[in-house]
Amino acid sequence: MLQRQAIIPANRHALYDAHRYSAAIRSGDLLFVSGQVGSREDGSPEPDFEAQVRQAFTNLANVLAAAGCTFGDVIDVTTFHTDPEAQFEAIMKVRDGVIGAAPYPNWTAVGVTWLAGFDFEIKVIARVPASA
Repeated sequence: MLQRQAIIPANRHALYDAHRYSAAIRSGDLLFVSGQVGSREDGSPEPDFEAQVRQAFTNLANVLAAAGCTFGDVIDVTTFHTDPEAQFEAIMKVRDGVIGAAPYPNWTAVGVTWLAGFDFEIKVIARVPASA
């Protein structure tokens, strides 16, 4: 049976403690990252939508780095949006600057009505490099 290892980024934000969850779990060579939102260190949301998306990607990058991964190791992405049609352009602008060139990871986008005060959330599965 594979052991689960909790991944905790150095600049962990207050939401991990407040809601009692791990930023990510490593199992073998796979990393399962919990949904990352555009929260500041105190857990409050960035008020500007594009800044919130950018912060969610920054928070995600911090979790990936804590496990020895980069966005190049991401194989599956799920994003959650409170107003997909209105938000899509801003999300793609940030995403395209972070994800890089093809081949792209899988991506599933889901419209939702509630994200605990946030408007965007991203979760991923990544393969941990052998060197990590």
